[in-house]
Amino acid sequence: MTSDILRPREAFVWIWLPGKTAPVIAGRVFAQDDHFVFTYGRSYLTRTDAIAIYEPELPLHTGAIAPEPPLEIANSLRDATPDAWGRRVIAHRLAGDRGRANGIADLDELTYMLKSGSDRIGALDLQSSPRDYVAREADNETLERVLDSADRVDRGLPLAPDLAEALQHGTAIGGARPKALIRNGDSKFVAKFSSSTDAFSIVKVEFIAMRLAELAGLDVAPVRLVRAMNRDVLLIRRFDREPSADGWMRRAMVSALTLLGLDERFAAHASYEALADIVRARFTAPTETLEELFARMTFNILVGNTDDHARNHAAFWDGARLTLTPAYDICPQSRTGREASQAMQIFGRERRSQLSLCLTAASKFLISDERALEIMRHQTAVIGRNWDAVCNEAQLPDADRRLLWRRQFLNDLAFEGLERRFDGVTGFDSSASSLP
Repeated sequence: MTSDILRPREAFVWIWLPGKTAPVIAGRVFAQDDHFVFTYGRSYLTRTDAIAIYEPELPLHTGAIAPEPPLEIANSLRDATPDAWGRRVIAHRLAGDRGRANGIADLDELTYMLKSGSDRIGALDLQSSPRDYVAREADNETLERVLDSADRVDRGLPLAPDLAEALQHGTAIGGARPKALIRNGDSKFVAKFSSSTDAFSIVKVEFIAMRLAELAGLDVAPVRLVRAMNRDVLLIRRFDREPSADGWMRRAMVSALTLLGLDERFAAHASYEALADIVRARFTAPTETLEELFARMTFNILVGNTDDHARNHAAFWDGARLTLTPAYDICPQSRTGREASQAMQIFGRERRSQLSLCLTAASKFLISDERALEIMRHQTAVIGRNWDAVCNEAQLPDADRRLLWRRQFLNDLAFEGLERRFDGVTGFDSSASSLP
């Protein structure tokens, strides 16, 4: 039982510094009352190349750094721990078939840190030793083995030891859907699998949305669709890893939730406007970044991706400045009716999935109304012109195309109040309804 597992009291944070292929010890995180405190190691603070894990939250100085209430742990450390799927796998592995019922409730952050894989997103890893770094998995698992493992966890079946080891490599990455980490030559990928509860071909639909985003000019992670065990698998190329002659370099990252200083429980308060303020103050190329962020916001609305929460936006961190990462997790969500809302607030407290709200907020992104409408019209036209071709590329069944078109993709709610501004744009017909 998971309640019988001895909870760790501390973990040691290792970091890959910019341009390096091996980690160094950065500090220690330990349990104190109902939260977790971090301290930098003295040896790390004396390094000339040391960088803060994230300067506004964990600045480089001696002494204990407690998280700002109501945080239980610094968000920049929480970014390196598993989300829903990884936690489910760990609980399942530790508690067997009890994992689905009570494993997650019984485990704490330090357990997740130390039981998840080492090839986690960004440039951090957590270890039980401050002296010896030991990676917790190899990265040569086959798609077939990890797919078989993920399927068994998804169905609540016990894992054989070899299959549990196969799935270990994906436990430290975010998100709620079944996934794993795969290496293919000089590239590393996040592999996403279908789930037994999917109402339609979600991995294909995410591929379609990501490809359309690329065609619309957004900076997105490259994607591929492959087959394994007669099932579709979406491969998303990792942008936080760079190969070199000496090994893999890791790029430090922080989520938008960390940038906004929000506790997970209050993620609903995250807003695009507040994120835009941070871009203006702390990002490289703020003007270009603001337009990219605005375009991602409008594209999410146009393709029905209402899961645009603050962990699905991120920035690279070089120790001094932030740079927006490529877009990822652009995945249209199930939608049966007309109403929809984005996960992040768009203007004030409003989050309804409408381009008119984005237009009202455009000045926050230093964008004129004319430029904002130009971006929206361009994206709508690209989606309309390329819909059939990209669906063909994904081999999306006709039934799913009919289900998604003008529901998730180009739903008429998105254009409400701006219909006349889109007349003549490919893919948009103000006289058509998104529902039959």
